[in-house]
Amino acid sequence: MSEWIEIGKIVAPQGLRGEMRVYPSTDFPDRFLEPGQRWLLSPGDREPQPVELLDGRYLSNKSLYIVQLAGVETVEEAEALRGSLLLVPESDRPLLEEGEYHVRDLINLPVFLQETGELVGTVVDMISAGHDVLVVAAESKSLSANLSEDDLGSGKKQKAKKPKKPQLLIPFVMEIVPVVDLELGRIEITPPPGLLDVNNY
Repeated sequence: MSEWIEIGKIVAPQGLRGEMRVYPSTDFPDRFLEPGQRWLLSPGDREPQPVELLDGRYLSNKSLYIVQLAGVETVEEAEALRGSLLLVPESDRPLLEEGEYHVRDLINLPVFLQETGELVGTVVDMISAGHDVLVVAAESKSLSANLSEDDLGSGKKQKAKKPKKPQLLIPFVMEIVPVVDLELGRIEITPPPGLLDVNNY
């Protein structure tokens, strides 16, 4: 799927005329508002199929788009597409302004403290909460066994379970994230006092 960009996921029918609710995974609303060809990947399929976007609108209270696709005219036909992904070709990436990034380019980048060079964690997601926020899987500072009292008292050898890495929420603003180097594949942060503590780092 490296040659495709996911722009949204069909989550439910809307009304009785084949419209569908789409949860967006793109910051470019034209993907759902401008008619034209998109690509549809249904659950279980290996290759996306071309589909024509006829119309779309935004539901601000739901943070969803309502779209109408060619050939989908009933609630049953819309329901059959639940869980399908809407895609565009990788070559159709919009040009970005300086300081803007595609979310998929940030995923899996390591995050370092600029002052010390210490590895903080790895970007796993980005969410919007008034402003963009990086979700970072933190590097655990200690690997301790995660055993229950029953396990310890049984006398049986138990494998220590690696604890889940906590997730840090890092506001994606220049003051806190001054360096995003896609060529070197790294992000550097200068968190204000207490930010990582608040995130249970």
